[in-house]
Amino acid sequence: MSGASVKVAVRVRPFNSRETSKESKCIIQMSGNTTSKYATAPEPQCFHPEHPAPEDINYASQQQVYRDIGEEMLLHSFEGYNVCIFAYGQTGAGKSYTMMGKQEKDQEGIIPLLCEDLFTKINGKNTDNNMSYSVEVSYMEIYCERVRDLLNPKNKGNLRVREHPLLGPYVEDLSKLAVTSYNDIQDLMDSGNKARTVAATNMNETSSRSHAVFNIIFTQKRYDSETDNTSEKVHAAVRADSTGAKGTRLKEGANINKSLTTLGKVISALAEVNKKKKKVESFIPYRDSVLTWLLRENLGGNSRTAMVAALSPADINYDETLSTLRYADRAKQIRCNAVINEDPNNRLVRELKDEVSRLKDLLYAQGLGDIIEMTNAMTAMSPSPSLSALSSRAGSISSLHDRIMFSPGSEEAIERLKETEKIIAELNETWEEKLRRTEAIRMDREALLAEMGVAMREDGGTVGVYSPKKTPHLVNLNEDPLMSECLLYYIKDGITRVGREDASRRQDIVLSGHFIKEEHCTFTSTTGPVGEAVILEPCEGAETYVNGKRVTEPTVLRSGNRIILGKSHVFRFNHPEQARQERERTPCAETPMEPVDWAFAQRELLDKQGIDMKQEMDQRLQELEDQYRKEREETNNLLEQQRLDYESRLEALQKQVDRYYPDVAEEDEEPEEEVQWTERETELALWAFRKWRCYQFTSLRDLLWGNAIFLKEANAISVELKKKVQFQFVLLTDTLYSPLPLDLLPPETAKDREKSPFPRTIVAVEVQDQKNGATHYWTLEKLRQRLDLMREMYDRAAEVPGSALEDCDSVLTGGDPFYDRFPWFRLVGRGFVYLSNLLYPVPLVHRVAIVNEKGEVKGFLRVAVQAISADEEAPDYGSGVRQSGTAKISFEDQQFEKSCHSGLSRAAVSQEELRIVEGEGQNAEMALSADELDNPVKTGLDGVLDGALDHLRIGEVFTFRVTVLQASSISSEYADIFCQFNFIHRHDEAFSTEPLKNTGRGPPLGFYHVQNIAVEVTKSFIEYIKTQPIVFEVFGHYQKQPFPPLCKDLISPLRPCRRQFPRVMPLSKPVPATKLTALTRPTAGPCHCKYDLMVFFEICELEANGDYIPAVVDHRVGMPCHGTFMLHQGIQRRVTVTIVHESGRDIKWKEVRELVVGRIRNTPEADETIIDPNILSLNILSAGYIRPAHDDRTFYHFEAAWDSSMHNSLLLNRVTPYGEKIYMTLSAYLEMENCTQPTVITKDLCMVFYSRDAKLPASRSIRNLFSSGTLRPSEGNRVTGVYELSLCHLADTGSPGMQRRRRRVLDTSVAYVRGEENLAGWRPRSDSLILDHQWELEKLSLLQEVEKTRHYLLLREKLESTLLLGQELLLSCGSEDLTESSSLSTHLGLGHNPCPGPDTPNERQMELAAKLSEMSVTLLKDSASVCAESTLTPSSTCPSLVEGHYGHNTELRSVLSDCCFVLSFKRINKTFQCPIVSKKGYLQFLEPHSNDWVKRYVVVRRPYVYIYNTERDTVERAILNLSSAQVEYSEDQQAMLKTPYTFAVCTEHRGILLQASNDKEMHDWLYAFNPLLAGSIRSKLSRRRAGQMRF
Repeated sequence: MSGASVKVAVRVRPFNSRETSKESKCIIQMSGNTTSKYATAPEPQCFHPEHPAPEDINYASQQQVYRDIGEEMLLHSFEGYNVCIFAYGQTGAGKSYTMMGKQEKDQEGIIPLLCEDLFTKINGKNTDNNMSYSVEVSYMEIYCERVRDLLNPKNKGNLRVREHPLLGPYVEDLSKLAVTSYNDIQDLMDSGNKARTVAATNMNETSSRSHAVFNIIFTQKRYDSETDNTSEKVHAAVRADSTGAKGTRLKEGANINKSLTTLGKVISALAEVNKKKKKVESFIPYRDSVLTWLLRENLGGNSRTAMVAALSPADINYDETLSTLRYADRAKQIRCNAVINEDPNNRLVRELKDEVSRLKDLLYAQGLGDIIEMTNAMTAMSPSPSLSALSSRAGSISSLHDRIMFSPGSEEAIERLKETEKIIAELNETWEEKLRRTEAIRMDREALLAEMGVAMREDGGTVGVYSPKKTPHLVNLNEDPLMSECLLYYIKDGITRVGREDASRRQDIVLSGHFIKEEHCTFTSTTGPVGEAVILEPCEGAETYVNGKRVTEPTVLRSGNRIILGKSHVFRFNHPEQARQERERTPCAETPMEPVDWAFAQRELLDKQGIDMKQEMDQRLQELEDQYRKEREETNNLLEQQRLDYESRLEALQKQVDRYYPDVAEEDEEPEEEVQWTERETELALWAFRKWRCYQFTSLRDLLWGNAIFLKEANAISVELKKKVQFQFVLLTDTLYSPLPLDLLPPETAKDREKSPFPRTIVAVEVQDQKNGATHYWTLEKLRQRLDLMREMYDRAAEVPGSALEDCDSVLTGGDPFYDRFPWFRLVGRGFVYLSNLLYPVPLVHRVAIVNEKGEVKGFLRVAVQAISADEEAPDYGSGVRQSGTAKISFEDQQFEKSCHSGLSRAAVSQEELRIVEGEGQNAEMALSADELDNPVKTGLDGVLDGALDHLRIGEVFTFRVTVLQASSISSEYADIFCQFNFIHRHDEAFSTEPLKNTGRGPPLGFYHVQNIAVEVTKSFIEYIKTQPIVFEVFGHYQKQPFPPLCKDLISPLRPCRRQFPRVMPLSKPVPATKLTALTRPTAGPCHCKYDLMVFFEICELEANGDYIPAVVDHRVGMPCHGTFMLHQGIQRRVTVTIVHESGRDIKWKEVRELVVGRIRNTPEADETIIDPNILSLNILSAGYIRPAHDDRTFYHFEAAWDSSMHNSLLLNRVTPYGEKIYMTLSAYLEMENCTQPTVITKDLCMVFYSRDAKLPASRSIRNLFSSGTLRPSEGNRVTGVYELSLCHLADTGSPGMQRRRRRVLDTSVAYVRGEENLAGWRPRSDSLILDHQWELEKLSLLQEVEKTRHYLLLREKLESTLLLGQELLLSCGSEDLTESSSLSTHLGLGHNPCPGPDTPNERQMELAAKLSEMSVTLLKDSASVCAESTLTPSSTCPSLVEGHYGHNTELRSVLSDCCFVLSFKRINKTFQCPIVSKKGYLQFLEPHSNDWVKRYVVVRRPYVYIYNTERDTVERAILNLSSAQVEYSEDQQAMLKTPYTFAVCTEHRGILLQASNDKEMHDWLYAFNPLLAGSIRSKLSRRRAGQMRF
């Protein structure tokens, strides 16, 4: 039994009144040895203590609990084991009741029953004369980590807890009192409890705020007659009551929680130690609190321990009950190693004597032996000398103190000697001495308790507060009813003095606190003829109140009077004899009818003193208001005085200025010279002013960042409620392809919509309904309104069952806030058909693109438009033709100008105006041409059509026909397709076709819908058909398609990918520099110039000969980072970087500031949000310019040492496993002249590490390179990166636009919302949305221009095919204007060379030919403006247009050439290598030095041209940027050079002449370099061949 575990019992009390009033539910179920605790969840949590003891009147009585726990522990105590029983649980769980019980019969607790049974067994075994028993008890209290003795009144201070190497932890000077019967133990327990209560009253403590430990030392002695030796068995029984209540002071609560928390930690730690199979020494935090320190042997030590877990069955105590059960479950796993305490006294005395000898030897060794001898002499060789006496007698020796102080360890040795001798004295104390000491302490305690107001019974019984039958006395009244009438003070015969402890003479009743005088008052008890009377006489200045009245003279007290001494001591005077006499007579009028308690005495005091608390508060408040009003008036007067003082000073200073400078004002008022603006500058200023006025209060970034938190919350609620609805920001612009509905515009904006000259962009919310497959657009205001309803639904979701939630939503809220009604048909896209062919008139069949609001082409529509006579019938298209009759439409001038102002302005807006969103992407060098301010088509046709429209006379009826033929290439996700069309300014009606079934396969959908339209010709109608189109809208029934999950809401690529390309690594951010200060990005101004950088990266390894050789690079197709370095493990390496670019005076490299390497990983993507601790700054070995032979480009080369082991990365220190690759990021910080900050070049490198002696496998491209024999192997062992360097001027920080861009915007996207963690990384769109929408607007603008150009080209082709004879005759006339227009048309490929026909043209044909020629001039101007502004063809083909576009900036560039530049690392951009190869092959290059033709291999990946030495070359040798280059082709140049198939590519720094192998190859290369130039050349050649064939 030496290794038994802790015995655990669980006891559940019944409901108390508080739990019954709150209608609590029972959550405890006890069945056998299992206690089940039910929470709100259906599954119970089961615990299995060894012996549960549920509280039941018929089953688990106090006697039953004692029989289950106490009897076994008592049996262990007679066997000689240490025994411990402690109760654990929350406040009010029944711990004290279980351990102590009550005084009633059958209500005693475990401790009283155990003590009673102990003495019963002792009396039963007294028949054996060789056996003797002795019992000692001690009672202590642990309060705020301080120990106090409850049985010895002299031990008022805090007792020290010491630890002896043999005895373990013990309390020094703790009283151990001998008892001979159960009654003695009961009296001591009652005395300790009462003393504990008294102490709590005087010290403002309560028993529930402390821990009580009751110790019983039970000793059995057996005399052995043979050996004449007495053996002993000592048993220590400990009762601990670990309670914790809701304290009122922070310090008390903190210390209680400390003890209980430490007890829980000790239990958990001991349980964990016993769980481990392999015993490992673990730290047990015994010393963290006094309670666990004292119970160390009882918790997992030499003791038989039992734990009673007291529980509450109510659900309101769920957490506390569960915590108690968990600790009980852990305590059950603790194993205690109890041993029998046999003969401990003899063994202990021997060991203590050895300890004394050792300590004396230690003192002798330190030269302090004379102290021992002197002590023995003075104490007459006493076996237990007192060290205190020794110290006092040794004070006569002058050098004793100094010797003790300067001897190392002497103080500790003397202290240990003192401690050991004290223990020996206690052990050698006889039983009779202990009884005499106990009796003396009892007498002292009774005397002290009598002074404190606690009296004994008259029969000498238990200590307590008992009302005497004859003696007058005072009982205390307290604010806490439980503390009232706990103190009793006798009024003895004669004078009883009341005062403070520090009075000059002894006071009978000692009080403390404020307003208590040293001698406060006296009570005089006298016996007169009427009986005994008590007179209260207050001392001078002492506050004394009787029944609420202050008394200053002697007053006769009557039984029941309320006495208040000072301010806080309230008593009730009781006189038993007077009370008995009063009861015999009529009750006194002053006797109160309500209970006489502390509250009654306080109310009585206030009433008698005439204190009205409300009136006093009102008076005090009025005084404060008057004081505030007075101070405010004084402050205002002071401020007014200061203001007048400053004004007078300013006037005096102004007079002095006027006196000394009288003529300054007249000079400053001279008018400035007026700057004369040109017509173009005036137009630009007006355009800029109109645009500023339109957008001055617009900030998309504010709206996006400020409303991001609402979007996040809506998505979070949608995910938690499983609504399958996704919200995301979207930008909508009012364009022809995406007109804004009125419900998305604010009311004030909708009114001004017709007057706005520029399209309006709004921030909306795109709602993707995944449940119904619909998409809606909400305004931000609607989102906030719906979000309020969503929050209500979310709060209601916890109350309403999930199955009934969706059913009751429509009833409770009038509809689900997540969903909107969606129409059956959804808009597929829009198309536009221009009507300018009605001016001539000629019929045209258009094939227009159906484009949605995102700029995506969703299909095509074929439409025919022609002028007809009023009675002309529709053509026969077959059986499916649908004739809709003739519709009459009026074009009134006034109504047209008012209604279509916004539509016409949107149609006529320029491409530059359309694609710029809030100042993003504006090029400072781009100037707005005059053609952008007016419609180019209108200006070109006005002069032609003024007098030539015979069939369009004003006032006549003109009829034309619109035929919707077919729709093709529409996705099968739209089931039923129909089309409707109308004029732009007519929003209220439309012409519609019948819906057709769409399968997405088979022939096109044939509508064949014919609509005749009759219009009375007006100026507005003529203006409309000149410039405006008819809008065709295609609708279809959208079949439900799954949306992507919310967590995968990634930004879709801007340009759809038509085929699968190799994976491209994302661009990495620069690695942070370690030696440089944090780079702050300055605001960049206009761009000065740009350079294309080609950077070579090499990793060199140390060879056996001492040279660093570039490591082998695998250049196979599809390799990440465009090559993989194959490195050896454990070899010294160097990193070399070479920058190659065109020479220029604007770019000069000064030095390499730092080269850093970091982000070591085995995946291409790097998590840049994590701070990399392994960033390494490399040591720069060399840096400078190099000049290769026969190459005039600039080469800047630098080299750095790289020790990969310094990264402390396993990926770099080991051999790379098969199939794995190692990636790292390299960033070089370089300083340039005239730049404020260093620039950064960043590159991701891919590596594979092999063993040190491994022979690297040569890749396929490397073997081809070796076999070619034209290149050295080292030239291919490098990786290339292409960068674009932009040198920009410092921005003007003082301009309003720049200040607006630099201001900080409140970003709510980073704020946390409830449920954000369920979004799986989803974030609202912000600035990237503006850039994407800008690109979408650019697409829409280009599509609109393409449709317009396609219409005019189709019209021109139709006129040419009809009027060949008229064109011949017109050319033969030799008109100068016609010749000029024809040459210009030929230059752009818009005309042809006519040939004369056999027939003579008539007058009508000649008229149409003249119109065609002037229309060609108009198209020339329109096309020129489009080519100059288009971003899809950045290289212009016409030098004159380039000069005209940039000519006005020449002076500006010359002025800014000497200014300093600002270069930020974000302005040097790493470019992606386009996976699409436009053309590759060999071309001949003309060398400028030798004038010889050199063959090079060329690959065109727009916008770059990569030049290689041969086809097998793996490293780019040069690059050309087509976006900044100009491609030129001239037959005259070929004839002059006598070299056919040549063309030139001109850059800012050089011109390159190239030669193809044949004519077809040349045109293919031209098409790859510049498609527009190639198309114009082919058109010109085709016309030339057609003319030759006609001649």
